[in-house]
Amino acid sequence: MSKPNSEDTQTHDLYAVRLGKLNAMRESECDPFRANCEQEHTSAQARALYNEDEENSPIVKVAGRIVVFRLMGKAAFVKILDREGKIQLYFRRDEIGVEAYNKFRKLDIGDFIGAEGPLFKTKTGEITVRVAAYSLVAKALRPLPEKWHGLSDSEQIYRQRYLDLIVNEESRERFRKRSKIVSVIRRFLDSREFMEVETSMLHSEFGGAAAKPFSTHFNALNCDFYLRIALELNLKRLLVGGFDRVYEIGRIFRNEGVSRKHSPEFTMLEIYQAYSDYRGMMELVRSMVQTVCQEVLGKTEVELYDGQTIELGGQWREVPYKELVIEATGDPEWFSRSKDEMLARCAEMGVESNPAQEKFEITNDVFEKRIEPNLIQPTFVTHLPRELCPLAKLTEGDESTIDVFELCIGGQEIAPAYSEQNDPIAQRDMFGSQAGDDQQNVDHDFILALEHGMPPAGGIGVGIDRLVMLLTGATNLRDTILFPTLKPAEKKT
Repeated sequence: MSKPNSEDTQTHDLYAVRLGKLNAMRESECDPFRANCEQEHTSAQARALYNEDEENSPIVKVAGRIVVFRLMGKAAFVKILDREGKIQLYFRRDEIGVEAYNKFRKLDIGDFIGAEGPLFKTKTGEITVRVAAYSLVAKALRPLPEKWHGLSDSEQIYRQRYLDLIVNEESRERFRKRSKIVSVIRRFLDSREFMEVETSMLHSEFGGAAAKPFSTHFNALNCDFYLRIALELNLKRLLVGGFDRVYEIGRIFRNEGVSRKHSPEFTMLEIYQAYSDYRGMMELVRSMVQTVCQEVLGKTEVELYDGQTIELGGQWREVPYKELVIEATGDPEWFSRSKDEMLARCAEMGVESNPAQEKFEITNDVFEKRIEPNLIQPTFVTHLPRELCPLAKLTEGDESTIDVFELCIGGQEIAPAYSEQNDPIAQRDMFGSQAGDDQQNVDHDFILALEHGMPPAGGIGVGIDRLVMLLTGATNLRDTILFPTLKPAEKKT
């Protein structure tokens, strides 16, 4: 049996005190958990109604959670928190009556109350509600952290996100911005006549990316299914079906590692446009990101957590993958070197690479570990090795590369895009090469769809969580996900 620490003991004692208050309320036939509350104004709306003529000040009705409680004998100042922020309330015993004031004094930080009264401005200039009447609408039995240092463990922050949102304004603002980012993206794509769709999360075969899936068993059909690792193949089936411009914002699941930039469950935006290509996707993603940045932040500059500034306005740099690799290795003949020569150069550069890997994988280790982290300003890295993606068109004049780009900003990939492969014969060959001996995971139904004809198209995937990281200055992907995937907490005994 584990011993409770002092914090656990203190919390238990406070819980017992609050539970006693709750029982006393119920004995006095006071309902501490109301079914409804008449909230006519948010904190921001109430403040906006203030005017200097306090004798004719409007009556406001606000509601929220008590986060500040200062008793001063026959009067008290309280601050409540609602979805738009905080507003101060002023209670006077002579104003609300002795009985009501005595009940008010027994409230706790964390309780939800409703209050109404006129507005006035304090000597310090803070717009405040002079409470004429109030009601307790929900009792909090557990105390809030006294300050953020009381919830400093990052795992606890993610596990108890509700506490994070209550006490951390920066976190609340980040998730407000996330919501607005997604909203602006939708408006932008709608304005370009794209249609939003929803496709299945359970797949009998997984594909569209090189990733390990999560598997589950479908009892009714008595067969295994996979949680999707990409949105791509179903969206391209819709191109075959005649929907020329489609997009989906959906959850993706990859049974792989966790890091500052990776999560097993994340949100992806994928967009497909018929009669376009990877260059069309360049214009689309640049315009979209610039629009989002301007509407959400009011500017096109973004400051990273380490003090660097990124300029998202104007044109963005474009550079071939091979050029960057040659520059990083200092070897113009890199791509004709043997695997042993590549591994030796990697060792000299301090780049760890598995000797069992293929040459293109060793090269990609150089890119991911030495090049990508230094691509701070927006950069389209074009014409990647064909082995990295079996779903894109080969580059005309250089069949060792494909017509794709990876958009890198702030030292990480934000969005890959392709000129989509629509030749079913070439697609089957590329799937076969990638699958090797594991041919059962080739999506033959997708090949069947292509054989019915798919128009030329450009496609792009944008990691929503990484985009939110970029635009909000977050340092960890989990800081952008409301409820990130965590190992189950140990049960206390």
